[in-house]
Amino acid sequence: MAASKKRKVDSENRAFNPEWTESFLFVLPTGGTKPVCLICSETVALIKSGNVKRHYETKHKCFEETYPLRSEVRSEKIRSLKAQYDQSTRILSHTFTAQQRAHESSLRVSWILGQHKKPFTDGEVVKECMTAVAETLFEGKEKQEVCEKIKQIPISASSATKKSETLTQDVVAQLDGAIQKAPCVGLAVDESTDVCDNAQLLVYVRFYYTEQKAFYEDLLGITPLQTSTTGEDIYLAIMEMLAKRGMEPSKVISITTDGAPAMIGREKGAVTRMKKDNPDLLTYHCIIHQSVLCASLSDEHAEVMTSVMKMINFLRASSSYQHRMLREFLKEVDANADDLLLHNNVRWLSKGRVLARFWAIRREVASFLAELKHHKATQLSTFLENEKQMDNVAFLVDITSHLNELNLRLQGKDNSICELMTAVCAFQRKIEMFKEDLQEDCVHFPAVQEQVQGQRDVSSFVVFIDKLIANFSNRFDSFSIGQQLTMFIQNPFLITDVRSFSKEATQHFKWVNARDLQMELVDLQANLAMNELSARTDPSSFWLQMVPETAFSRLKKVALYILTMFGSTHNCEAAFSTINIIKNKYRSRLTNEHLHTCMRMTLSPFKPRFKMLAGQARAHFSH
Repeated sequence: MAASKKRKVDSENRAFNPEWTESFLFVLPTGGTKPVCLICSETVALIKSGNVKRHYETKHKCFEETYPLRSEVRSEKIRSLKAQYDQSTRILSHTFTAQQRAHESSLRVSWILGQHKKPFTDGEVVKECMTAVAETLFEGKEKQEVCEKIKQIPISASSATKKSETLTQDVVAQLDGAIQKAPCVGLAVDESTDVCDNAQLLVYVRFYYTEQKAFYEDLLGITPLQTSTTGEDIYLAIMEMLAKRGMEPSKVISITTDGAPAMIGREKGAVTRMKKDNPDLLTYHCIIHQSVLCASLSDEHAEVMTSVMKMINFLRASSSYQHRMLREFLKEVDANADDLLLHNNVRWLSKGRVLARFWAIRREVASFLAELKHHKATQLSTFLENEKQMDNVAFLVDITSHLNELNLRLQGKDNSICELMTAVCAFQRKIEMFKEDLQEDCVHFPAVQEQVQGQRDVSSFVVFIDKLIANFSNRFDSFSIGQQLTMFIQNPFLITDVRSFSKEATQHFKWVNARDLQMELVDLQANLAMNELSARTDPSSFWLQMVPETAFSRLKKVALYILTMFGSTHNCEAAFSTINIIKNKYRSRLTNEHLHTCMRMTLSPFKPRFKMLAGQARAHFSH
């Protein structure tokens, strides 16, 4: 005998009969699915005449005797009961709305505190400030109402902590949904030790967000490496992150790292392990790291740099009294700066800024050292009087200034790999120009021009520039994203050698058909309308919004893959700074889960859906 099908009441489309109000004193709330009794406010499970009739006859049989059916007194009583019900419904709805707004306000305050890396205990301070502002701006009854509403906002530390978890879950859900819709993703991976000596692995993801028609960069995950930081540990941590986000390794098209052995080791490096899972994976060393490595100093210039740093440390860090005296001296002589800067070896721009500050007040520093009665001060004064050494300092001031300018161009979010390579190529041309300039009038080396004044030999500076040219050439001339692909993204209408372009594309993307790609590029270059659009829009918008999918599907896919790639690990480096700021505030009280929550709130490009979350809280309260 066949099993009977389970009855689905929701699919029967039952309708409430208005006559049941007169006969059985039931109404159906707006948007409701269960009839409500006007006498006792109880509900019945189904919209059925039998259910409402049974309830009426069982619990309110005496009502029939006092208020006979179809009598005027019965109609009056029903109108009175309906008015009472409507009033109570409005009060309850108003209560829910006020609670919902208070909850939404609490969510927004918690989010702002998290974004600014503030402890959640500051929530009560925010509430106190809001009350003070309301008492100042409003008067009378309006002031009382506003202050009362502010008091209803739950912003205690425990409440803000719970809400931060809710907010984080929402932005992570948005991230997961966006990644699932993205055709491919690029990763940036870096590992570093925080202020508490814990090894942290940070992974950033870059993808095309179809709903916003823009590229998004977000934190894929942060994982503490409890003991060792080998390639195997890093590989397993990355794979676990991908699994949590529901991503297959084949969806990752590129990965950029800091070039550490644990990352790129031939046998057991994390990237090597990932390439076994995805042979088409493109891997490369962070462009910013490579540019810094290109600028390694020669022995002579390294010695001069060390001497300057020793001088600054002597004046600033050896004695707090001496440091105070230096600052007072600089104020008295009206120097261009009121203090020296300390060098931080971790920060990319530190050397150049320290040298520039020293150079601006070098004469005042020399005068201050001459007044000190200390043998080390005498040695440092001798260094400042040595013209050859000061020539080298002047050159280091100028060249580090140019390198810092390049570094700043390479930093920042939302920079595609092509934009970074364009900046590097431009700098390669600049250093060729710098070489010629050093041998002539030094217009690009103002400190050298002031110090040397055409009277001394600058050949050692030219040798340094030659080495710089060679280093950049060795590292970037064979970089994975070459000149043809960079030009293709920036302006495909400038490509003259179509075959060379298709050859470079097929080397990077195995799925590319050279013949079809060549045909589409020729068709695109012949399209005058597309040429005009390319001149008016940025490369990302042009390829993803202007170029039609039907006519140029292969070109568009190649462009999408290239634009998805990270050019550097700058996001990871910036996130490590955020970790240290957060950990300096919380120290041992911060668990890994709380750290992840704080990082999400600080760094996520997604915004929480505050009204939806507040509505969910209202529904939960109602239930």
